[in-house]
Amino acid sequence: MTALKDMPISFPGLFGDWEFNPDPVAIHIGHGIYWYGIILAVAMLAGLLLCMKQSKHYGLTEDNVMDLVLWSVPLCIVGARLYYVLFYLDLYRNEDGSLNWGNMIAVWDGGLAIYGAVIMGVLVAFFYTRHKKIKFGAMTDLAVMGLLLGQVIGRWANFINREAFGAETTLPWRMQLWDTPLTTIEVHPTFFYESLWNLIGLLLILFVISKGRRFDGENTWFYFLWYGLGRAWIEGLRTDSLYLFDWTIMGQPIRVSQALSIVMVIVAVCVLVYQIGFRKHSPDELLVNQVAAAKAAELAAQTAEEASSTEAVCAQSAEELCAQTADEAEKEPEAAADDVQEEEQDHGSQN
Repeated sequence: MTALKDMPISFPGLFGDWEFNPDPVAIHIGHGIYWYGIILAVAMLAGLLLCMKQSKHYGLTEDNVMDLVLWSVPLCIVGARLYYVLFYLDLYRNEDGSLNWGNMIAVWDGGLAIYGAVIMGVLVAFFYTRHKKIKFGAMTDLAVMGLLLGQVIGRWANFINREAFGAETTLPWRMQLWDTPLTTIEVHPTFFYESLWNLIGLLLILFVISKGRRFDGENTWFYFLWYGLGRAWIEGLRTDSLYLFDWTIMGQPIRVSQALSIVMVIVAVCVLVYQIGFRKHSPDELLVNQVAAAKAAELAAQTAEEASSTEAVCAQSAEELCAQTADEAEKEPEAAADDVQEEEQDHGSQN
């Protein structure tokens, strides 16, 4: 089920006859500058700023964040597009069956799969942290917060494009779209469901999970658990799911994102139960505490060195003062003898 991108959007159960008809193209120059791209750019920037602000709480620096972003953003876009095209390959074929490479790279028309971006982002973070000798879990704990904020904002690009919506419904918050110039459909606004779900997950990480982190990677596994649960539910409502080729289970096609979400939830639960229930963790394991301890040791060493230097200077000054005092003491009798001699000479001259 698809919707026309040049027809109004409305929410009849909430706002009556009020309609919103955004043009997917924000600026008509050349091929056009699409709201889809603008919103995704804002989402990436917001995620970057959040990660930079939070970096010190994970033993990382703003430079670490910037370096990772410079590598991950373009590669994640490629990964998201590859994932989408791979499972919707028939949409990018010409009539003769050959692949239409032009349509494959037309990301401005939509078609980015978040799981493709996540997979690529994990790979980039893995190789970056190995190169920089940074703890992988600490970096991903920081990155998932930026990712969640990006998803919160980025889903509204689907709203502008009239895509990523669900099946028909009569719920009060149903969204009305036009599937032909004469007929409408009223559907689940699944883009909003996912945006709201991710916002709640982000707030939980910021104000609950991160406050009591026991190991580097805890935020990350909570993200996979939380996002996987929400996506498994929301994907079941959508009408534009990517399917795992023509494979079926009990006669039903397999939704790729739903299956991956379920697997992700199971793995995340197993890891969290093992790490929290069966392993003992020390605060010293966290990168942020290791960095703080290293800085404290460096400061202590610097203070000790400065104190030692001060003592050496004081000792040298004391030695110089003592030598000067002894020298002056030796010169005093000689000066006194000279004074006596001069007085005797003066007295002799007067006689």
